[in-house]
Amino acid sequence: MNLEQLLLALRARYKIVLATTLLTLCAALVVTLLSPKMYTSSSAVVIDVKYADPIAGSVSPAWQQPSFMATQLDIINSERVSTRVVKMLKLDQRPGIEESWREATDGKGDLVSWLGGGLKAYLDAKPAKDSNVIMINWKGRDPKVAADVANAYAQAYIDTSVDLRRDPAQQYSKYFVQQAQAARDHLEKSQAALSEFQQKNHIIVVSDDRYDVETGRLNALSSQLIDIQNQSADSQSRQAQAKSNSGSIQEVLTSPLVQSLKGDLAQKESKLQEMSGNLGVNNPQFQRAQSEVATLRQKLAAETSQIATGVGTNNRVNEQRAETISAALEAQKARVLKLKQDRDAASVLQRDVDAAKTAYDAVSQRVTQSNLESQASQTNIAILNPAIEPSRASSPKVQLNMIIALLAGLMLGTGAALLLEQIDRRVRSIDDLGRVLGLPVMGVIGRAQASIGHRKPGLLSWVRKDPLGLPGSGTA
Repeated sequence: MNLEQLLLALRARYKIVLATTLLTLCAALVVTLLSPKMYTSSSAVVIDVKYADPIAGSVSPAWQQPSFMATQLDIINSERVSTRVVKMLKLDQRPGIEESWREATDGKGDLVSWLGGGLKAYLDAKPAKDSNVIMINWKGRDPKVAADVANAYAQAYIDTSVDLRRDPAQQYSKYFVQQAQAARDHLEKSQAALSEFQQKNHIIVVSDDRYDVETGRLNALSSQLIDIQNQSADSQSRQAQAKSNSGSIQEVLTSPLVQSLKGDLAQKESKLQEMSGNLGVNNPQFQRAQSEVATLRQKLAAETSQIATGVGTNNRVNEQRAETISAALEAQKARVLKLKQDRDAASVLQRDVDAAKTAYDAVSQRVTQSNLESQASQTNIAILNPAIEPSRASSPKVQLNMIIALLAGLMLGTGAALLLEQIDRRVRSIDDLGRVLGLPVMGVIGRAQASIGHRKPGLLSWVRKDPLGLPGSGTA
């Protein structure tokens, strides 16, 4: 069916279209007038996305995510918020509510959840365009009840947001308290192990002071050993020289007594030589001088031998000192090594204590923070505009319903007209006649044209051309 046929069919059956439209309008008017008046009250809440957490001291990145507002809408529409509204308004305690619930559900389920579901059916929460404000709308038959429920939803949403933050914090607080106790036990064990090790090894403080002192002593002993070894080597050399030629050693050459004895001996020997030429060997003076020379020689030999013996004694003393210092050096080395081992072991224990203390401090800080968060009652959500009692009903809307009914009636009437046209098809144009007969139309007589209807040329012309291309002459 083309446009011309559609218009002809609608013109022929316009009464059906008008009747259907009028019936639809009347039905819509009756339904609108019989429908109870509903009042919608709105409460506006604002969310501060730049709100800094007073406990953590930072802005949560979750508030800046695109899904944040959608999540808040889901929270408002959640069963948890609806049941909180029921409890806040004490709807479950109103008379007759329990009987209505039992009749509707046969006593199955929960009364508060059933009432919450009923409230949620009339809830409409939506965010304002390009802002952080959420409009909480609730529709009811009583304007005061609508305002009370809308305000209750706003407050329940704020309280639920606080609970959603506080409940996990309480769980974290219990967990961190357990971890803090475990960290404290580990710290006490580490401190006990360090104290026991210090007492056992007589370590007061794990530091480098004592180690530096003992190392200094070790270095001093090493220097002393080197010095005494040099002295021992020198005294050993002089002792060997004293054994081979005691008179040539440095101690003999530098001894004043030996030099004095040598001088006296030289004088006595010179005098004895003079007397040997003048006096005979049996002369008492010569014999006395000879006895004095022998005595001086004995004193010189005795003094030289004593000095040589002193050199040997000094060599033995140096050797003994070298042995003593060497033993002390070895003992000091062992002491320093032991001290280093003790210091390293104590340092390991001290690091364990420090690590345990750091862990305990960190967990204690989290315990304090989680305890504060578990007791927090603040949130970044506030009521911007509380709901008030609406002065006019929001539904039913007579004008809107009538417009919708008019459009629906026209569509139903058109559909009914087209349906009847398909059931009872009539010939309403030249094209219909040619299609029904299956033959080309050669011309149109004036009466037929008049009966079909006169149309202006150029708009919907009734004149058709025959198969040969000749226009209709107006005769059969």
